[in-house]
Amino acid sequence: MVLAEIEGSPVPVYLRDAVNLRRDITKKLVIALDGPAGSGKSTTANNLAKAYNILYLDTGAMYRACALECLNKGADFSDEKSIKPIIDAINLKIEYSDGRQITILDGKDVSEEIRRPEISQLASKVSAFGCVRRKMVEMQRRIAATMSCVMDGRDIGTNVLPNTEHKFYITASVEVRARRRYEEDRAKGYDVSYESIVEDIKERDKRDCEREIAPLRRAEDAVVVDTSDMSPEQVIEFIKSKIQEKV
Repeated sequence: MVLAEIEGSPVPVYLRDAVNLRRDITKKLVIALDGPAGSGKSTTANNLAKAYNILYLDTGAMYRACALECLNKGADFSDEKSIKPIIDAINLKIEYSDGRQITILDGKDVSEEIRRPEISQLASKVSAFGCVRRKMVEMQRRIAATMSCVMDGRDIGTNVLPNTEHKFYITASVEVRARRRYEEDRAKGYDVSYESIVEDIKERDKRDCEREIAPLRRAEDAVVVDTSDMSPEQVIEFIKSKIQEKV
């Protein structure tokens, strides 16, 4: 895994066109967003990063990249022994250009490829393995220790950054989440059905909540944000108000 230098500290992320991001450690702001698939985490995290002019790390993209690499290498997704050597040797880099996260796998930009529905399903499976989570969590913690950032995922507030002050659990009804994913996938040209997405989300929720390592759950001190009937703007204003209460 390739490391880069940010202000003298080795972290596995390449910051390109990000010179204006907040880096003052004495004023470091780290925001943890957790929640199930399709709840609006990515949209919320991206908007928060823009609002505070800080880094947004899409941890889901990292697990998707792991899934894609394992798929390309012909791994058995039911056997961690098949997954581990691939993850140990993975060449994964995160770059930023014009505020957009770019996922580089084996020197290739796979930012769009990892959004395919089948990769989403495999990412949920591969992320349950300890060898995968340990490597990705190490990367994520190094980044958070270096810069102000927003991270979204399934276990950010409970496992990756349990001591961060600002934790939010983003959720929405299964129907709303499925509708969002359906519209998103159709817009990208994927041939999917609403019914299949509902079932996929239910299966992913079950798998994420029941996995042995870092299951999806709300941190005890996390603020719950139900986005079912909220606009992205309303979500951001609500979260900003909660952060302001602690500043």
